[in-house]
This record gives sequence, structure tokens and C-alpha cells, in this order.
Amino acid sequence: MATSASTAAPAVTGGTTAESARVLTPAALEFVGLLERRFGERRRDLLRARAERRERIAAGEALDFPAETAAQRASEWRVAPASPGLDDRRVEITGPAERKMMINALNSGARVFMADLEDALSPTWKNVVDGQGDLMDAVRRTISLETPEKRYVLNERTATLVVRPRGWHLEESHVSLDGRPVSASLFDFGLYFFHNAAELVARGSGPYFYLPKMESRHEARLWNDVFVFAQEQLGIPRGTIRATVLIETILAAFEMDEILFELKEHAAGLNAGRWDYLFSAIKTFRDRPDMILPDRAQLTMAVPFMRAYARLLVDTCHRRGAHAIGGMAAFIPSRKDAEVNARAMAKVREDKDRESGDGFDGTWVAHPDLVPVAQEVFDRVLGERPNQKEKRTGVAVKAAELVVLRVDGGSVSLEGVRTNIDVALRYVEAWLRGQGAVAIHNLMEDAATAEISRSQLWQWVQHGAPLSGGGTMSANVYREVRDREQAALVQASAPGSRVHDAAALLDQLVLGDFQDFLTVPGYRMLDGAHATDAGGSHG
Repeated sequence: MATSASTAAPAVTGGTTAESARVLTPAALEFVGLLERRFGERRRDLLRARAERRERIAAGEALDFPAETAAQRASEWRVAPASPGLDDRRVEITGPAERKMMINALNSGARVFMADLEDALSPTWKNVVDGQGDLMDAVRRTISLETPEKRYVLNERTATLVVRPRGWHLEESHVSLDGRPVSASLFDFGLYFFHNAAELVARGSGPYFYLPKMESRHEARLWNDVFVFAQEQLGIPRGTIRATVLIETILAAFEMDEILFELKEHAAGLNAGRWDYLFSAIKTFRDRPDMILPDRAQLTMAVPFMRAYARLLVDTCHRRGAHAIGGMAAFIPSRKDAEVNARAMAKVREDKDRESGDGFDGTWVAHPDLVPVAQEVFDRVLGERPNQKEKRTGVAVKAAELVVLRVDGGSVSLEGVRTNIDVALRYVEAWLRGQGAVAIHNLMEDAATAEISRSQLWQWVQHGAPLSGGGTMSANVYREVRDREQAALVQASAPGSRVHDAAALLDQLVLGDFQDFLTVPGYRMLDGAHATDAGGSHG
């Protein structure tokens, strides 16, 4: 691609990392620049449309399936057939694009590994750039790691690699074009596609993606147009890309058919991104005192509105020939406590039994030790079949079932307040130090669970939620509990801790105006990051 005044590469203001020379080549940056110039303004228009819809919902607009696409929902059509490595997806493992974790995940026995450039990756410049280098090595099967204890290399058989770029609302503020930061989505996608698409096709696979945080079919259409343009620019056959969409906003739940339709020639399936979905439900109805959700521990997939969401996802996918992928099992097995493991494994099996029984074609786990557990459950249902796309739940889901956020017997407890503060502080502290996937109390936490924690705290304070032990939630109750949890973490912290920064950020999120994403103000606190406008900020 020749460079001209209209196709000049973006300017890089980040420092040099171990992989900068290999990843940030002039040609790769020029390709990112092409994507940004062609699609950047459409992305910003869609973000403005998000904000406008938010105002309409706050003013009382009801959520429903779009009337203007009723004929599309009623008609018969199907997505493209599954690509190599994406027909049998019974167990998928996820984790950040970090060398050791990637090798272990690819070797785990799972059918798919999602390398996460979003919620499980703290977006320091080093993590962002070096993660792309690790992905290049993983695609070429040259990825390895030497430690004093062990040499890590890939097995002969590995999981199919799928990459999750950052969402449309995020920007990469270390890279600018015409004086403004580039889209983090286009940056992540563009670099990975430019460096690896042809290599993946030559190896009998393809450039596969998970797409996060979408709120409408219009945002899916933008992704599809990006895919078509990128394939044309690099001479990759149209339809080579495959994308699985995470239905992790309550707004997207009303447009599952439409999202698959917009991505039809590139669509692989939908995923029940349940933790972000719960966060989205809280965020969408945050002004409604009748929509207060109880303690996070009570928000299981068995509650009615989450059951409706899961059933709708399975039926939508299977009607259209797409894969329905279930939610995350986040448990991290203990090396010391067999009793903890036994209880947790029983819950994992119960969760996967429900998913496989509902018709999901596969599921997510966060740790290699959970792969055999989940696979055993899905093997029992699938047998030799790669999926169960022929299965339907047989239950028509109505709009009201998705938006009545009722949990019978649910309550807000002081222990729930403490847990949310503890998890949020621990996660944000680690995130500010550059760690995006964090083991907390035998669970692998990422940004989604921290988002639930802080948004619930905001909601409970805002509406003075009654506490099950007596009294009501307030800013003073929050401060008292936060002070105790912060003090305990400071006492247990190693040098270099950012507990105080984490507490300051949490205070801002809980006691100030509601922030759409905690990673927006958090990004400005990362070393070397530059502030960006709230209209299109980083995560």
C-alpha cells in the first residue's frame, strides 16, 4: 500500500516495547490508518446514537424487539456454514494475550481459545503491543517461554485461536490520526488481521474474532463493513473472517436476529456474556428504584430474566444455523483445599448441565483444570456430534421477560456490600498495575465482574436500598466498609501497590455521576496513558 497525504500512517506516541519493531511496522500502521479514516466517523456517530438512546430510555422509552425489522425476524435465512476449527466448540477457554497463559490455554484440551484484548487485558501500551507479538507467534506456532522451572511450548494439537478486540466505545490514545486517538477496536483488529490473516488461511484456519459490547444491529453492520473492506484490501477472500458476538448488553438481547443478519456471511454464533449482561441491565435501568438487583451471589442463571435471555439466545442461534455458546465458569481450583474444590466443581457441573440441557453448543471456562469437567458434561450430551444446532427450547420469549429484573427472595446485605467493595478494590488495584485477569477468592475476575460490583454499589447508594440486616445503604455505609477493606488490603500489600489509587477510583465510580465504563477513568490512571474525551474513551 503506497502512502500518500490521505493515507499517511497514524502517529505513535507510546514508548518502545519488546515487540514494537515487529508489530508497529509502517505497513501495519498504514492499514490501521485506512480503517480509521474509512470507519472512524461512523463509529463516533454510533456512540452518539448510544447516548441519545440512553436519554430516551431514561425518559421512559420501553425496550422491545424492533418493529421495523419484524419481517426480517419472521423470514427464513441462515448464517454462513462453520469454518475450519469452529464447528465443534464444546469447551472454550479464555484469557489475556500473555505468553505463558496463551501457551497453557492453547494446550488445555479446549476446542477454542479466546485471546482477550479487552476485559482480561489491562491496556497498558506494553500489554497492547506485546500481546500482538505473542499472537503472531501463536499463529505461527513459534510461541514458547523459558522459566527456571519449565520450558513452555505448544503441543501438536492445540485449540482454535479466536481474538477479542476492544469494543467500539474505546480508543487507543497512544496512536493518533489527524490529531485524534484511533479506535481501539480498529487498532486491535487491524494489527491482528494485517499480520496474521494470510498466515492463518495458509494453515487451514482463518482470522476468527469475538466481538464485545455491541448494543445494536447498526454496530454489527459497521463490523461487517470493516470485515469486507479489510479482506478486499489484503486480498483475502470475502467471507473468510468469522465472528462470534457476545450478547452482553440488554439492548443487544432485543436484536440477536438482526445482529446475526448484519454479519450473516461472517457470523459464527452468539455467546451468553452473562457478567457484562448483568452489568448492562443495572446500567440501563440505573434510574429505576424498582429495578434494584440483590447481592451478586443471588444473580444466577436460574433467575427468570436470565433464563429468558439464555433461551432466546439458543433459539435464535439454532434457527439461523449459528453456534450458541454458554457463559463463563470462573472457578480457579485450589491446590490446598479439596473441600473447596469439591463444592465448586459441583456448581460448575450444575451450570454446564443446565447449559447443555438448554441446547448450548459449547461453554466457557477460565482455567485449564475446568476443561475436563466441562467437556465431560458436553460429551455426554453431544456424543460424536459437533454441536446440537437442531435443538430448540420450544419457549417463545416475550420482551417483558427480559426486562422484569425480579429475583424472588432477593435482598441486599451488608456482606454483599463488603464483597462488592473487596472485589472491586482488589481487581482495580491489579488492573492499575497492568494485570487484567485477576485471581480473587478462587475466582478468575476480569473487568466485567468489577463492573457489576461498582455499579451495584452506585445503585444501592443512589436509591437507599434496604439492607437485610436492618437500615439502608448510603454513602456513609459505603465509606465505612470501604475504609475497613482498604486498610486490610494496604496492610497485606507489597511495595508498588496501588490500593489508594484503586480506592480513589472506586469512590468516584460509586459516589459520583454514573460512569458507563470503569475503565474509562481508570485508563487515565495507567502509567503512560493520555486522557481522552468521554465521547469515545478507552477501556
